[in-house]
Amino acid sequence: MELKKVISLLIVVLLLVGSITGCSEGTKSENLPAVSENGSENPNQAPEEIKEPEFIEEEIPAMTFAENTLFITGRKINVREDIVKDAKILGSLSKGSQVVFLEEKKDEKEETWYKVTYEDEAGKETTGWISSKNAAREWTGLIGEKFQDMDYTPQKKIKEYENNPRVKVRGLYVTIYSASNARIDSLIEMAKRTNINAFVIDVKDDKGYMLFPTKAAEKFSPKANEKATVKDIQALMKKLKDNNIYAIARIVSFKDPTYTTQNPDKAIIYKDSGKPFMNKDGLIWASPHDRTLWEYNLEVSKEAADAGFNEIQFDYVRFPASDGGKLDKQLDYRNTTGESKPGTIQNYLKYAREQLSPKKVYISADVYGLVGSVEDDMSLGQYWEAVSNIVDYICPMMYPSHYANNTYGVPIPDADPYKTVYNSAKDSSIRNKNMPTPAIIRPWIQDFTAPWVKGYIKYGDKQVIEQIKALEENGIDEFLLWNAGNRYSEGAVTK
Repeated sequence: MELKKVISLLIVVLLLVGSITGCSEGTKSENLPAVSENGSENPNQAPEEIKEPEFIEEEIPAMTFAENTLFITGRKINVREDIVKDAKILGSLSKGSQVVFLEEKKDEKEETWYKVTYEDEAGKETTGWISSKNAAREWTGLIGEKFQDMDYTPQKKIKEYENNPRVKVRGLYVTIYSASNARIDSLIEMAKRTNINAFVIDVKDDKGYMLFPTKAAEKFSPKANEKATVKDIQALMKKLKDNNIYAIARIVSFKDPTYTTQNPDKAIIYKDSGKPFMNKDGLIWASPHDRTLWEYNLEVSKEAADAGFNEIQFDYVRFPASDGGKLDKQLDYRNTTGESKPGTIQNYLKYAREQLSPKKVYISADVYGLVGSVEDDMSLGQYWEAVSNIVDYICPMMYPSHYANNTYGVPIPDADPYKTVYNSAKDSSIRNKNMPTPAIIRPWIQDFTAPWVKGYIKYGDKQVIEQIKALEENGIDEFLLWNAGNRYSEGAVTK
């Protein structure tokens, strides 16, 4: 019997045994939506229609770390020549850096020091001493105390789905309007002339409108179908496939004024007045705790997958900006589950993964660009490790215009796209390499001019090229270009 057949038979036997004993991992979810208004879900039971997805290859193996690996927990610590006071400083290490443990020793105060060796950014090997207080033997020692209760166990991530090969994406954002008129044809022609090979297309946009009429919107938010611009989704998908365009469906998750207008009891409101909370754009947010909205978003995603999209990308997969959490006491998030913000976002993505895996599509999540550099969730619910551990692709929005002045020591980040993106990519990469099953980093970068930023510069080919270079120098070979008007700097992405 061929080896592949033997392996397949063993897997079947193991799955049967697991189902009998009730110990099979991944067959039960503790994060399913609660009973919806339509009574369509049982919170304690996985949906019966979910089946084990078929895989073309084995799972992506979890990264392993040598037993003598240490993880630096201090924000920035000095490496010294000896453990005596004021010993010569040989170098410094930032949080998340990995070093090789050699030996330990106690100083005159009986404090423990570790002798370690590592390569610095220039590739120079350095050996010296660090305080044991600034290092952990497990990578989870890097996780902040308030974020310890989330799922950081190695996930079952698939190398490649059958009939849906992975692609090193170089993509463009496309609105529901561009997708429905001659603009889509001009973008396809641009892709032919350049190295662009993917489109991120709004399927559920910032206002909650559909790209094409969906049964999900008909059920949960009927008005969302009224603005659908594409009447023949199969014709659009055929056009994309015929031109080798990898199709990513953008699903705006929790900013949804159409849904909240029809379901006002699901909106985030001010406790004192009962009025809906809005950010500066005037759009109403629904509660990320709302399990009915989870179901709605995932039903839309399934229809997108059935239509032929290769990947589902969740945007606004967060809580609204609340002045660093200062508004939390004033806002009613409709939290009936007792979950934390980052716990809610991770549970939503875990449920999305469970629901969409049988559809053989990859999932991605957009996060703030600064999420990879800060030690918390920015009060948005986006904690880097909690998101990266679950999805296939994590997409930090590294638009230089979106960073405050002096971030990374850059006076005006918008005016220095290379340095801004380089530092953001560096921090994100360091965070990612410590995890057993991290997502692939695929950033959004800026292809627009931001005149609202004091000291801004005009963006074009040069600025986009600088951002791509900054990514590549950090080992990141995928990117997405954002321009709200879908007008792109073609010279930056020539073949």
